[in-house]
Amino acid sequence: MSETSSILRSSAVMAAGTTVSRLSGFVRSALLAAALGNSLHAEVFTIANTVPNMVYILVAGGVINAVLVPQLVRALKGDPDGGDAYTARLLTLVALFLATVTVVLVLAAPWVMRIFVDDSWPDSAFDSTVSFARLCLPQVFFYGMFVLVGQILNARGRFGPMMWAPIANNVVATAVLALYLVVYGAGDPHAPGFGQGETLLLGLGSTLGIALQLAVLVPFLRAAGVSLRPRFDFRDAGLSHTFRLGVWTVLFVVVNQIAYAVVVRLASTGTAEADPDGTGYTVYSSAFLIMMVPHSIITVSLATALLPRLSAYAADADRRGLARTLAPTLRTALAVVVPFGALLPLLAAPVAQVVWGYGAAAGAVDNYVDTLRLFGPGLIAFTVHYLLLRGFYAREENRTVFFIQCAVAATNIVAAVVLVGVSDDHGTAPALVVAYTASYAVGSVVSYVVLSRRLGGLQTPVLVRFLVRLALAVLGAVAAGAAVVAALAPLDLADSTPGALVVGAAVGGAALVVLLALARTMRITEVTEIVGTVTARIRR
Repeated sequence: MSETSSILRSSAVMAAGTTVSRLSGFVRSALLAAALGNSLHAEVFTIANTVPNMVYILVAGGVINAVLVPQLVRALKGDPDGGDAYTARLLTLVALFLATVTVVLVLAAPWVMRIFVDDSWPDSAFDSTVSFARLCLPQVFFYGMFVLVGQILNARGRFGPMMWAPIANNVVATAVLALYLVVYGAGDPHAPGFGQGETLLLGLGSTLGIALQLAVLVPFLRAAGVSLRPRFDFRDAGLSHTFRLGVWTVLFVVVNQIAYAVVVRLASTGTAEADPDGTGYTVYSSAFLIMMVPHSIITVSLATALLPRLSAYAADADRRGLARTLAPTLRTALAVVVPFGALLPLLAAPVAQVVWGYGAAAGAVDNYVDTLRLFGPGLIAFTVHYLLLRGFYAREENRTVFFIQCAVAATNIVAAVVLVGVSDDHGTAPALVVAYTASYAVGSVVSYVVLSRRLGGLQTPVLVRFLVRLALAVLGAVAAGAAVVAALAPLDLADSTPGALVVGAAVGGAALVVLLALARTMRITEVTEIVGTVTARIRR
């Protein structure tokens, strides 16, 4: 079995879990739109419930995700006990750190939320946001422990549980939102605040889902032979090298989250006046959820299976092996995200109607469409950047990653401020999408050039030939999809959910058939290998 095929097989297990998780996430997103709409009322809860994840990433996420996996792999290979002591100390230290940070954040909730919410918000809206934040900020602890435990399992070759566990969170979130609709009904999408009962139900329910997501992994951790007994002998335990690497990763995350905080704050200006046509963070994040489907299912699964292999090559100082593994994985990811990104403008309207055309959001579905259409190029740029960073992390070149991310964050901030400044409230979310695309276009180019030089090449001629053939196949698929859109336009189907389903299925189906036919004709093996892996998984 080739290494690429092995990575695809490992990725398929994770992708299956992520697919189910994303589908359940769409149900949650639809219920949230039905209950709260996509204007100021939704912004209050959405921003408060998003900040814990942002803060977790800021204080610990980068170190856990990018630094600890290579270190866990090295401990598994090099320590006499197979890394058991290192893992136990790590679990204890991270748990103590996250618990302390969480307590401080809850106490400082008003000041934390002022960073992310524009000053033009009504006082009642800001007060409700702070109330939600106090209930949601404990998620920082559960997010951090979930990712750490998941990465420990990944380092031991158990990739599936971390990808399936978020389904538990989505089930809880869906149940909470369904209960909210039963008890309180669809709210006024332009109302600035929430009652105490509404706040408790949504806030506590959201945190319960993240806690359950962590609890699901604990039995798998025990089955992997990892001790849950805390160890406090941190001195001379091999953690100092980890934290020296973590300094650059923390700086990387800081600049990234500064840029994201600017985006959230700018987005909140779009809904500050409760304009029914205003687009803010709820629209931006909801469209981002759709955009991230292929990234989460394909790219993250590939990267998770890839990083331990890249780390092993880097530990052996095998630059050619690292490049030989990374280059085809990049092409495999692009074989999925390029067609998806190209078809997104055609599918945006029916997707928006199917996912968000209910309840409080039913009259404002058009708010999502332009934002969703513009995310396609951003997906492609982000995918390239994301995968290439795994090469730097495997080589422990975290300082280089930091400087690249400085360029990404600076581009995002400048472009977002300028574009939002010249757009009206209706165009806030679309302007932020264009800024996102510009920033990761810069990141993908810089990261590719730098990593290619350091590895002695990334099979660039092969990549260029692949992209030319893929572009021709995708153009044919888009042409087929556009023809279907034109043929169905006189029927005016897209204004209803059943009709939008018909349009979306017809457009996607026609484009997929043409894409696969052209890929087979032009021998685009990256596409046919993915199809083969998926069909084999379905048969099993």
